[in-house]
Amino acid sequence: MQNPRKPTRPVVIVSDNTGITAETLSHSLLSQFPDIKFVTEVLPFVVDEDRVFNAVDRINGLARDHASTPLVFVTLVVSEHRRLLETAQGVFFDLFDTFIAPLEEELEHDSNHSLGQSHGMTDIKRYSSRIGAINYSVHTDDGVNTTDYERAEVILTGVSRSGKTPTCLYLALHFGIFAANFPLTTDELDIGKLPDALVKNRHRVFGLTIDPERLQQIRQERRSRGRYSDPKQCRFEVNQAEALFRRESIPHVNSTSMSIEEISAKILHRMQLHREFL
Repeated sequence: MQNPRKPTRPVVIVSDNTGITAETLSHSLLSQFPDIKFVTEVLPFVVDEDRVFNAVDRINGLARDHASTPLVFVTLVVSEHRRLLETAQGVFFDLFDTFIAPLEEELEHDSNHSLGQSHGMTDIKRYSSRIGAINYSVHTDDGVNTTDYERAEVILTGVSRSGKTPTCLYLALHFGIFAANFPLTTDELDIGKLPDALVKNRHRVFGLTIDPERLQQIRQERRSRGRYSDPKQCRFEVNQAEALFRRESIPHVNSTSMSIEEISAKILHRMQLHREFL
C-alpha cells in the first residue's frame, strides 16, 4: 500500500546575518514543489569559524536523522567560511556566488563583501521612515484615529478578520507605506454606503474580501459562540461588503487563497504606490 504522506526533505538556511534574504528566496523556490514537505531550520549570524563548524555539525546531524540529504541555502560573504561549510553532508545553493560574480563582471566593479549588508541599518532616513509607517499603522488600526487619514497612502477596508491589520503592518514594515484600516461593521453594511471617514478619502480606499466559509473558520477560532462566527452572518457581511465595493467602484481583492505578500503586491500595483524595499 502506497504511503499517502508527503516525502520530507530537511532544509537549512545558513547566513552571516538574519537569514531573511536566503529564507525568502529559498521559500519562493521550494514552493514550486508542493508535493514535498520541507522542514526548514535557520542558522543566522554565522560570522566566525566556531559557528561555521557548529553549522556543519547540525547539517551532518540532519543528514543522519533523515533518509535524504539536507538542502542548504547559503548567504555567507567570507569565502573561507563557505568552503568550510561545504564539507558538510548537504546539497549547497550559494545565493551570493550565483549572483555576485556575474554582477561584478557586468558592472566592472568589485563588491564590498560586507557582512549583513542587505538588512543593515545603512540609511537612517529610510529606517526612520519604516518605523514611522509602522507606528502609523498601529495608530490607525481598526478604524481608530480616522482624523489622521490625510497621511494615509492607502486605507484598507473590509469585514472583520479579512486580513486588513496584518497587510497594513506588512506594507509598513517592508515598504514604508503609511497604511490605515477601517472595519465595515454590520451597521455600516446595513446602510450600504461608504462611511463618512472613507468618503472623504475614497481615492485612498482599497477593499479586502474573503470567502464566507473561510471567514467563518477564522472567526470560529477567535470567538466560537454567538452571531460573530455564525455562517449566515459571515455570508451576509461578505455579500454586503462586495456589493458596496462594486457600487462605489472601490478596487478590491479576495484574500482567501492569497498570502500577505501577494495581497500587498496587488495593492501596490493597483493603487500605484511607490514600491521601495527598506
